[in-house]
Amino acid sequence: MYARATLPAFVLFVLLSSSVSVCSELRVLLRLSDGQITEEVLKADSEKDIITLEFKQGDGTLITFLADFKRHVKIFRALVLGEPERGQTQYQALCFISWLDHGELIPTEAMAKLRQKNPHVVRSADDSCGLEQLSMNAVINMSLSWHLSTHISNVCRDARDLIYTRQQDVKHWVDRGVEGSIFEVLPQSVDVTGLQSCSSPADPWQPCACSYRFNLEWFPCQLKYCRGQGSSPYKCGIKSCSKSYRFDFYTPHKQLCLWDDDT
Repeated sequence: MYARATLPAFVLFVLLSSSVSVCSELRVLLRLSDGQITEEVLKADSEKDIITLEFKQGDGTLITFLADFKRHVKIFRALVLGEPERGQTQYQALCFISWLDHGELIPTEAMAKLRQKNPHVVRSADDSCGLEQLSMNAVINMSLSWHLSTHISNVCRDARDLIYTRQQDVKHWVDRGVEGSIFEVLPQSVDVTGLQSCSSPADPWQPCACSYRFNLEWFPCQLKYCRGQGSSPYKCGIKSCSKSYRFDFYTPHKQLCLWDDDT
């Protein structure tokens, strides 16, 4: 039996004050929205200034999230199990890139020092950040993606040429000096009138507007401070958050979006 978290997050998690190695790993049990329990692996590399989060959903889909603080880049990847009986490969990789606001997660240095007191307790987030809907209307050239972040080619290697982003995020990066030629606006946007949802067309090779949604059920989003007797506030733990994401994007044929038939 798993224990259930009842104490505040700042009691369950502590920040080590002593120096630690540049790389660290934290394994957390959490309850998914469907009630199943899974293990989430969080890694921090303070030298590269990145945080990664990975877990497996109840349907077997592997979700990976990487925050590159140096380059203001968030990478979302979903490895969706395929349906061979419907002509799909073993799995399909979806990769979405967006702008990272440094206030969305705790700093890498703090994440690298984070330890939990009760590793067998099933965690639930202190706060929900709701749903963010992103209309992905541009793609990134994989061979040139290092101009944006050197981590894209590794995380998104199985997504091939379909690494999606948004024009509004492209503007942020270009304004910071990123080479604009690595981005390409899609020939059709999901907002274009007449582009059907992938749940509608019967022809599996017809272009359509696809949607994919998943939740990050638990991540450290804010530091907590405590005050001792006659002392200044000090870091003593974290606040955890959950957040839902919906990605809407153009796909060249419905065969790459068969899960829309089930929604």
